[in-house]
Amino acid sequence: MDWTLEVVVLPVSDVDRAKAFYSEQLGFAVDVDRRMSEKVRVVQLTPPGSGCSITIGEGLTPVAPGTYQGLQLCVSDIRAAHSQLAAGGVDVSEIFHFGENGQQPGPGGPWNSFVSFNDPDGNGWVVQEAPADRSQR
Repeated sequence: MDWTLEVVVLPVSDVDRAKAFYSEQLGFAVDVDRRMSEKVRVVQLTPPGSGCSITIGEGLTPVAPGTYQGLQLCVSDIRAAHSQLAAGGVDVSEIFHFGENGQQPGPGGPWNSFVSFNDPDGNGWVVQEAPADRSQR
């Protein structure tokens, strides 16, 4: 039996601002934007090529906006991802990797090149370069 992660509910303070950030600046597809009731709105967005989506909205979670850290995306080209994020107006870190002394500037080897950014609420994301052939896991 496969167990797949399909959705992460992400706490945000302003749904429309978050929707614009994820769709316009990051390029996530807007799958659903539906008001379920007067107190519940669901907006589901999916990163390009991902089998897992994020859901933002109203009345979905008691978790405080900006508390999620370490959400991770994988790409096959960290330099291209950095350029795309910067071009979209995202305040993205420089490329970094981890070595003997912790986080260090510049790309590393396989599975060891990253950039990071926060959404408008402070939820923290990390983008990791994965080999194009992910069978190297």
